[in-house]
Amino acid sequence: MAGQAVVVYGAYGHTGRFVVAELRERGFVPVLSGRDGRKLKELSQTATAEGLEVRPAAVDDPAALDRALAGAAAVINCAGPFATTAAPVVEAALRAGIPYVDVAAEIEANLDTFTRYAEPARAAGVLVVPAMAFYGGLGDLLATAATGEWTAADEVHVAYGLDSWHPTAGTRAAGAVSRERRGGRRPVHRDGRLQYRDDAPPTLDWTFPEPMGRRPVIGEFTMADVVTVPSHLAVPEVRTYMTTEAAGDLAAADTPPPVPADESGRSAQTFLIDVLVRSGIEERRAAATGRDIYAVTAPLAVEAVARVLTGRTRLQAGTVSAGALFDAPDFLRALTPHVTVSGLAATIPAQP
Repeated sequence: MAGQAVVVYGAYGHTGRFVVAELRERGFVPVLSGRDGRKLKELSQTATAEGLEVRPAAVDDPAALDRALAGAAAVINCAGPFATTAAPVVEAALRAGIPYVDVAAEIEANLDTFTRYAEPARAAGVLVVPAMAFYGGLGDLLATAATGEWTAADEVHVAYGLDSWHPTAGTRAAGAVSRERRGGRRPVHRDGRLQYRDDAPPTLDWTFPEPMGRRPVIGEFTMADVVTVPSHLAVPEVRTYMTTEAAGDLAAADTPPPVPADESGRSAQTFLIDVLVRSGIEERRAAATGRDIYAVTAPLAVEAVARVLTGRTRLQAGTVSAGALFDAPDFLRALTPHVTVSGLAATIPAQP
């Protein structure tokens, strides 16, 4: 594994830079790629990426994408909006015969990847892993770990306790694309399928583990977990929630982007994800805490690549979510010290 080349598409973006640094820390050799050659060159002159190879490639240039992926062991796509980048980079990965991982939080883009590339990935003998990030990936791993030996559940609830949310320019651009695709409606996962609604989402209270405790949240603040979780767990209802403070930050046009608070570039933002799975009268729970939702995406994506390249997967090909592909509890433990996961309770009181 050490010394293997991994292409980072969108390497100069906010999350891409964390992924480049994490790959180097893990002994991989990142290859810098993306649409903007000037930004790639500038990145290659920084301490994070000094001496790394630069391979610019536009998403509408298949030959350039093929050159970018040539000789690589895997590709991690960090370039949004993924509605634009996912399909061409997945197709380049299939042509190259290498695994594809992305960090997409866009619900429709992730659904497109699962729907469109399930069969082509299996036919090519390649693993395609969408949403291997804070949204979509981490919640799916927690839900899978909480589900344990259950093969089905009635409900999965994923509550995001963010103390703040300073969105990147990429987050805002991706959100705008998603809103346009769904005509301003909001998605929900009900009755085993993705649906769209025109009404306002409810506000309610959610009791997070201490020290966060009971907090007001936006109910049905739907994130990529509504694609990843039901892609492999038989569950008709998946709901995600967001603390009102963080939702307000995201909605405000003047909220500034993340500000580095340490040498690694991480912000001071903290998070707590609380996942509740219900089957009949029994409920199980798993939770994870950490810092900086963008920075923590890097160890998630890189750990996924490391496991795929060393054969520590349940499947060998296809379009697969994190929970279906990996041993969820073992994967979560491997995220230490970036993420701290609480133990699972066998049975807990229902949320009000």
